[in-house]
Amino acid sequence: MIYGYARCSTNETKQDINRQVRELKAAGAEEIFLEYEHGDSKVKAQQSQMFAQAQAGDTIITLEVPRLARSTQQLCEIIDRVRERRLCLVIVGSITLDCREGRADPMSEAFLQMAGVFSQLELAMIRARVRSGMANAKAKGKQIGRPQVTKDHVPAIFLRHYPAYKTGHLNISELSRVCDLSRTTIYKYISLLEA
Repeated sequence: MIYGYARCSTNETKQDINRQVRELKAAGAEEIFLEYEHGDSKVKAQQSQMFAQAQAGDTIITLEVPRLARSTQQLCEIIDRVRERRLCLVIVGSITLDCREGRADPMSEAFLQMAGVFSQLELAMIRARVRSGMANAKAKGKQIGRPQVTKDHVPAIFLRHYPAYKTGHLNISELSRVCDLSRTTIYKYISLLEA
């Protein structure tokens, strides 16, 4: 069986994963696991499920090392798992780590680990640029983060149903439902009005 693994950092409404899916299918993937999680996240549910499902002799393909992991430690754990499970890991167009015989070619393993180091370096550089850009924007007087919410921002629909909540005719869940707002937002608006 050939499994494909595609990953994006954000959910499907914000980042398109279809390019990865098309290229994995073209490379021969029979079943593709889609992950919407950051690369250095410790928990990648779809990746864990893929490894649990893979049997000895199966192949796992992905397009780039950063799709698997953005941490050298996590990548080394993946290499160990590939070796233990006797799988073949293919980074399409670059590195193949074939452990179906129970061992890996040392050169392929070293190249994969080096690619992991560069992936982690790239992530660290991106984060440093973001922090620098935020500091620069803040120095110029720009608002960083979400804007401050005041009583003026409370929507009319909430204000219309709030008296029913105050008199006990609606509980938090019902208020949330009729206003089509999350409970967290409801609590925030209540604290603004009752402050």
